Amino acid sequence: MDNLQNIFSESTDMSSQRSLLRALGWTDSEMKKPIVGIICAQSEIIPGHMHLDMIARAAAEGVIAAGGKPVIVPSIGVCDGIAMGHEGMKYSLPSREIIADSSEILIRAHAMQAAVFIGNCDKIIPGMLMAAARVNVPSIFVSGGPMLAGHVRGKKTSLSTMFEEVGAYNAGRIDGEELKDFECNACPSCGSCSGMFTANSMNCLCEALGMALPGNGTIPMAYSARLALAKEAGSAVMELLRRNIRPSDILTEKAFKNAETVDMAIGASTNSVLHLLAIANEAGLKDKVSIDIMNEISAKTPNLCRLAPAGDHYIEELNEAGGISAVMKELEEAGLLDGSVMTASGKTLHEVIANAKVRDAEIIRPVETPYSATGGLAILKGNLAPEGSVVKKSAVDPRMLKHSGPAKCFNSEEEAMQAISSGKIVKGDVVVIRYEGPVGGPGMREMLTPTSAIVGAGLGADCALITDGRFSGATRGAAIGHVCPEAAAGGLIGLVQDGDIIDIDIENCAINLMVDEKEIARRRKEFIPVVKPVTGYLARYRQSVTSASQGAVWKK
Repeated sequence: MDNLQNIFSESTDMSSQRSLLRALGWTDSEMKKPIVGIICAQSEIIPGHMHLDMIARAAAEGVIAAGGKPVIVPSIGVCDGIAMGHEGMKYSLPSREIIADSSEILIRAHAMQAAVFIGNCDKIIPGMLMAAARVNVPSIFVSGGPMLAGHVRGKKTSLSTMFEEVGAYNAGRIDGEELKDFECNACPSCGSCSGMFTANSMNCLCEALGMALPGNGTIPMAYSARLALAKEAGSAVMELLRRNIRPSDILTEKAFKNAETVDMAIGASTNSVLHLLAIANEAGLKDKVSIDIMNEISAKTPNLCRLAPAGDHYIEELNEAGGISAVMKELEEAGLLDGSVMTASGKTLHEVIANAKVRDAEIIRPVETPYSATGGLAILKGNLAPEGSVVKKSAVDPRMLKHSGPAKCFNSEEEAMQAISSGKIVKGDVVVIRYEGPVGGPGMREMLTPTSAIVGAGLGADCALITDGRFSGATRGAAIGHVCPEAAAGGLIGLVQDGDIIDIDIENCAINLMVDEKEIARRRKEFIPVVKPVTGYLARYRQSVTSASQGAVWKK
């Protein structure tokens, strides 16, 4: 079905359908206009989504002003921060597939001719991007914007600091009054959490992919400019419709390479690797966009930004410094970005960023004097992760870029947290958390709670953590996730025993279990993977999901 024509407008065969539209109060003139779906993830449980109804109405105004008929429809969402540290996190990544599927259903079932996607947080934007690639009607994205940074005792702070302060409290390093001060002031407004965590990473990468207008990733939720941006997006999608510019014209191989380049430059969340793979899969680029090219891109892309949790700057400061457009202008001038690609503005990327300027060279470093000569993320491989693993290199203490230490193994996040909280993790340890992958969890939980507990206990420069699960974008330290194959699939991570030496060399992108091959073979003969009992959606998810190295998408 090609939704670029309004199938309800004239034909007598559609009289019955029009009668239902009249039940909604539609007029004759409205039924003749292009129908634009506004897929809105507003809810009262996610701080980044509480206000999205305002953004949706602003986008609808832009659609109306440009001659379209907007219809606002819902999307589900999970707040990763609220779901963190308990069984609820098992539903976070799986929700991405539901978001993609339900967006496809809403657009196709109601013959929408174009779409404005309005989300803000971790899995919502990736799921919507997957849907946009799949349905391939003219589409544009506008996020709800980041929350403002918190202020506690004269310092800016964010959710990542909050989690680390819980670890500090459990380690006896701060008292209850200090902890309450952080709790009440770390998240001062609605919006996506204020650092370069997954939500803001993906909202920034929407600009790099060409699917959103400038400012999408960085204009704070509290600024009126966010509403103006939504109106502009509503008008822009009508221009895309008129010119028949679709996601397939924007989400090209060059666009993904641009996004991965920006990903490395801004030091985005490790989750961005998972999501870019999944979106590329929907765009038909599975064979051209893989983890194997990410280290190649990282090797030639300087890290220009160090935002929380890797540094002391926040998204609002990146916005004032020129935003993602300024980052991309730096990269394009250095020959690292392809400006010829089409964007949702109807202009090429080169045209979009032509007048961008860096206003603060400390927040957006020049290519000549970056924070580091290589990108903020690294893909590690070795016998422990032959299909790959990922680390946010820019958020690792330099002392931990190379580390060899004894393993302490846990078959769940809860087991690991009990050990960390009771002081059983000591300097030099490599904490191994397994059976938390897409299949083993199931659901591939984020491990922000244990990594924050390690940092909060003062061990961030002395211990590493590896897992077949994921990390929040708020995680910092030598935290290596997405270890593939996962334990539940027979991966070597499932065979590691307490005391085994694990060698980590982030600079050389290597991670290895230092155990004799004969001993590994012996263990493998005796290996029986742990199977965690689940029901409902998680049981279906476990049966259908692929490896994290493929984006943890549905099997085809």
